Amino acid sequence: MKVKIVSKKQNPLLKRKEITFSIEHDQNGGTPTRGEVRNQLAQILKTDFKLVYVKKLETKTGTTVSIGEANTYETVEQAKLVEPKHIIARNSSKEKTSEAEAAPTEEEPTEEEEES
Repeated sequence: MKVKIVSKKQNPLLKRKEITFSIEHDQNGGTPTRGEVRNQLAQILKTDFKLVYVKKLETKTGTTVSIGEANTYETVEQAKLVEPKHIIARNSSKEKTSEAEAAPTEEEPTEEEEES
């Protein structure tokens, strides 16, 4: 997967960088996930993974090239103030599901409750 930054624009009012990028994903086959794209962009921009939010990721029909837009913020708090809730949810869905799987639910009975 090759990530190429097409344009980078600083937005001082919202304290973010607005990035347009393209991805060639010949080896991967399908369109990469938002998490993979966030990791690659964070490495290229030399910033933290949590400060990058992918707004749009679209594969051109019949090709292995995707075009996308992302925002990189100075702080996590600023990102939560500015980014729409659905974009935050799309970019953090994997983190929430892994946390939900790790934490036991209260509805499941423990072994001690089953014995009594």
